[in-house]
Amino acid sequence: MQKSVRYNEGHALYLAFLARKEGTKRGFLSKKAAEASRWHEKWFALYQNVLFYFEGEQSGRPAGMYLLEGCSCERTPAPPRTSAGPAGARDALDKQYYFTVLFGHEGQKPLELRCEEEQAGKEWMEAIHQASYADILIEREVLMQKYIHLVQIVETEKIAANQLRHQLEDQDTEIERLKSEIVALNKTKERMRPYHSHQEDEDPDIKKIKKVQSFMRGWLCRRKWKTIVQDYICSPHAESMRKRNQIVFTMVEAETEYVHQLYILVNGFLRPLRMAASSKKPPISHDDVSSIFLNSETIMFLHEIFHQGLKARLANWPTLVLADLFDILLPMLNIYQEFVRNHQYSLQVLANCKQNRDFDKLLKQYETNPACEGRMLETFLTYPMFQIPRYIITLHELLAHTPHEHVERKSLEFAKSKLEELSRVMHDEVSDTENIRKNLAIERMIVEGCDILLDTSQTFIRQGSLIQVPSVERGKLSKVRLGSLSLKKEGERQCFLFTKHFLICTRSSGGKLHLLKTGGVLSLIQCTLIEEPDASDDDSKGSGHMFGHLDFKIVVEPPDASPFTVVLLAPSRQEKAAWMSDISQCVDNIRCNGLMTIVFEENSKVTVPHMINKTLNSCKVPQIRYASVERLLERLTDLRFLSIDFLNTFLHTYRIFTTASVVLAKLSDIYKRPFTSIPVRSLELFFATSPNNRSEHMVDGKSPHLCRKFSSPPPLAVSRTSSPVRARKLSLTSSLNARIGALDLTTSSCSSSPTTHSPTASPPPHTAAVLESAPADRAGDSTELSPCRSPSTPRHLRYRPPGGQAADGSHCSVSPASAFAIATAAAGHGSPPGFNNTERTCDKEFIIRRTATNRVLNVLRHWVSKHAQDFELNNELKMNVLNLLEEVLRDPDLLPQERKATANILRALSQDDQDDIHLKLEDIIQMTDCPKAECFETLSAMELAEQITLLDHVVFRSIPYEEFLGQGWMKLDKNERTPYIMKTSQHFNEMSNLVASQIMNYADISSRANAIEKWVAVADICRCLHNYNGVLEITAALNRSAIYRLKKTWAKVSKQTKALMDKLQKTVSSEGRFKNLRETLKNCNPPAVPYLGMYLTDLAFIEEGTPNFTEEGLVNFSKMRMISHIIREIRQFQQTAYRIDQQPKVIQYLLDKALIIDEDTLYELSLKIEPRLPA
Repeated sequence: MQKSVRYNEGHALYLAFLARKEGTKRGFLSKKAAEASRWHEKWFALYQNVLFYFEGEQSGRPAGMYLLEGCSCERTPAPPRTSAGPAGARDALDKQYYFTVLFGHEGQKPLELRCEEEQAGKEWMEAIHQASYADILIEREVLMQKYIHLVQIVETEKIAANQLRHQLEDQDTEIERLKSEIVALNKTKERMRPYHSHQEDEDPDIKKIKKVQSFMRGWLCRRKWKTIVQDYICSPHAESMRKRNQIVFTMVEAETEYVHQLYILVNGFLRPLRMAASSKKPPISHDDVSSIFLNSETIMFLHEIFHQGLKARLANWPTLVLADLFDILLPMLNIYQEFVRNHQYSLQVLANCKQNRDFDKLLKQYETNPACEGRMLETFLTYPMFQIPRYIITLHELLAHTPHEHVERKSLEFAKSKLEELSRVMHDEVSDTENIRKNLAIERMIVEGCDILLDTSQTFIRQGSLIQVPSVERGKLSKVRLGSLSLKKEGERQCFLFTKHFLICTRSSGGKLHLLKTGGVLSLIQCTLIEEPDASDDDSKGSGHMFGHLDFKIVVEPPDASPFTVVLLAPSRQEKAAWMSDISQCVDNIRCNGLMTIVFEENSKVTVPHMINKTLNSCKVPQIRYASVERLLERLTDLRFLSIDFLNTFLHTYRIFTTASVVLAKLSDIYKRPFTSIPVRSLELFFATSPNNRSEHMVDGKSPHLCRKFSSPPPLAVSRTSSPVRARKLSLTSSLNARIGALDLTTSSCSSSPTTHSPTASPPPHTAAVLESAPADRAGDSTELSPCRSPSTPRHLRYRPPGGQAADGSHCSVSPASAFAIATAAAGHGSPPGFNNTERTCDKEFIIRRTATNRVLNVLRHWVSKHAQDFELNNELKMNVLNLLEEVLRDPDLLPQERKATANILRALSQDDQDDIHLKLEDIIQMTDCPKAECFETLSAMELAEQITLLDHVVFRSIPYEEFLGQGWMKLDKNERTPYIMKTSQHFNEMSNLVASQIMNYADISSRANAIEKWVAVADICRCLHNYNGVLEITAALNRSAIYRLKKTWAKVSKQTKALMDKLQKTVSSEGRFKNLRETLKNCNPPAVPYLGMYLTDLAFIEEGTPNFTEEGLVNFSKMRMISHIIREIRQFQQTAYRIDQQPKVIQYLLDKALIIDEDTLYELSLKIEPRLPA
């Protein structure tokens, strides 16, 4: 028998007595009984967090009590009434106020109450809401923070009082001294009085002269004082103090915005989700809410106190003392550290929770709140990560304008050093979680949703616009013309490449994405990439000429549907090469992942931790945060890892920590001396062997290692029968049992027994694919029939169904790593002289050399296809690469696919002809030698907008990506270090000056108003053309003081034009780190021209926050990865050109510097047109 709960009844009766006398709320309420339709009227009394009820108001002993800690109260509708009974009674019951007390757990039934009046019911609900010690504890914590803050203020005031006391004492001493001087002067005056008494009255003219002299002395004194003040105002010290004050004012504005963002995070997401987690059918658990919003509420309280302190200091302007405020903030940094360490986990939990449709629907409902302004939850969770670096930049600027002898300089330097320590950790976490945030952002843009993007192991590679050929029937391309297809945009697709999937979407007019119903999500494990048409395919030849060799094919072989082919067209050959390089690398990653998983699992000498195994299974490799230059070069050619993200980051940023010649020398050493250049830890994988007793498992073919189903992407296998183009495919399940001519992944013994294959034999219970080496006599056939592949595609691997019977137990096989090496080595169609297939398979030296050659070619292909500017600007590097490739071609053991890949790289590096779209500004200027330029009145807004867009994109596209490294645009020698960035800035200023000068050229008000309306129309057309740099050029000109002050002119401008201008300004506003412009760019298809200053601000933000090298001399590769992501986004807009025809007369007008008026002349002209009104 369960014992009853004991409690102190005497104390409970005492509390009931106090509730009757001093209760927070007392009165009659009706309490619902156990029966559904009966209500009992009781007298209730609320005391602190205990609710007592009595039989009547005079009852001395309570009938019961409820503990309200942790409960919630909400109003409930009146229950439905039966038709029985008088109508008046029913109306009285309907007017009563019903509410329910929920106790937050399933074991306790809710308490249902009602009262006669609505006002009384609201008062009861409010009293019950406040009856909780948790709120009191929170208030106590807030009050303690305020108390600490006030104590510090009191200490500051005490110091100020002591200083004032010392000043008063000094002034008393000065007063005493002045009194003694006055006494001495009075005595002197007394001695001189007899002399004055004998003097006659002065002449009136003398008095006038003295009066004039007194006036002149006063005027000279005032003039001298005015000169002193003006000299101080113009002094460097005063200028420094003005900048310091401006930094503080900007800091207060930014802090206000940040506190508002935290308020939205807590009140718009955290607290509603807590309430939802307490509901009967919670879409999210309390643990997940705590994991997502760890310390968010505490951070908000902390910054509210900090913000109030900043506003209080502004009341003491111009004396601004801030060091003690940062002293308050520094002890709380451990709260930020917990938030930072939890940030990646919080985004992973959020991604997992979004797989619940109820939670996803509820979250989207919260995000539609107008206060969110279209921002997502993960955006608000990232704001605290950027706040500490923002403080560092502010402190850096404050210290730059704070004298060395200033009273708070040391405190500011100490605060800056502490914040920098935390910032280094934050930069790593932001870099690690950027991929998750990118995937979630893309998933939100897709209307139908995309579950594969909720997999946190899915890594984003690239995106862009491609044209899809509408139909492919029986291997024949439909006869369509590229010109009409691109003009009508019938086949334009927005494509996204991830490590394991390829998404093809259409974009609606509102910027939302829609997945194609058929072939919208392509799993790379089922795809075959065809880089070039077959030489024997006549139709492919025709299509190559038709599309200008811009097309490539993806053959998809789903296991539960018939194969189909997707044909895509790239905007340029360079863009096609970049897409092909990335797609083939992703396919290599999937293949490498499966083979490495087998090697790690089957090698008894290697123990793989769970987290590393999980990382490998997600097609990712361990990320490097800090490493030496030598280790980074080793990782570039490490045979164990294939990471496209590392390769892109390295090739974008290697100039910061090494040179191109060093990188090329490393690649050359890997090719020439693979055994001495490749690190030992990389080679150990290739010679790992397993216990001898493993062979007996292979005889019966029932080893669990051999029949394993892969949970991760498996090794490569090639289908002979299912694919119409006889291409390799990636199978979801793979049995790695193989016999002679096959690649066995379990042992390294070697023999030469034949193999028989029975196609009629019944397959084993686990259907699986087998890696089989193609015989020499079949290799020639596959050369003619199979399309060309990437250089990493193994040609001698073919797919055959399982179930074949071996003639005997002897077979030839190699180690698991050797199979991986051959699969990665791009084995060719046939056998070069001197080696047969069996010898090649078992020759470890041959395997290592082929794998090293393949990796070198892979890196060079990426380097040449995606970073061609390196070779255009460095002819010595180009010649060295050509010499290395020619040396590779002379290798007698080179495989056919390697030979073809080398020839393709040589062809891409040697070709001098560029695409027609790659125009330069100098070429356009030479083409505009017109005898007479057009005037502004004869040009239409459309012509101006198109040519402005063409010029802006040509200037933007000409910037080489190496200029974005090292903040060269902020150095003294910026014109030599970053000439193209400075040319872009100069072009922006010249276009803005042209707009302002053209408006000021008109003398009458109506003409100026018409010019403003026309330029606003030009800006709107630029917005439609996605030229946001042009929009900012025009709006910046209209906001110049010379134009903005023309009130009479602006009064003539129509309301529609003013509203349109406000809309354009809001789009390109710098508020919130250009949040509106970033959202707009995210939802638009290239071509587009973004505002370059936005990316330069991001790069400066990263550069200021973290150093390139650690104290130990290691490269901060997390920082390199963040810089690389920004450069990749810039290059995405650089690579897609506009299809706009040049109009020489319009371009000559836009580039005519004779029309530009300097800033001072513009303002003088503005004052002349509309003089200042008298004060």
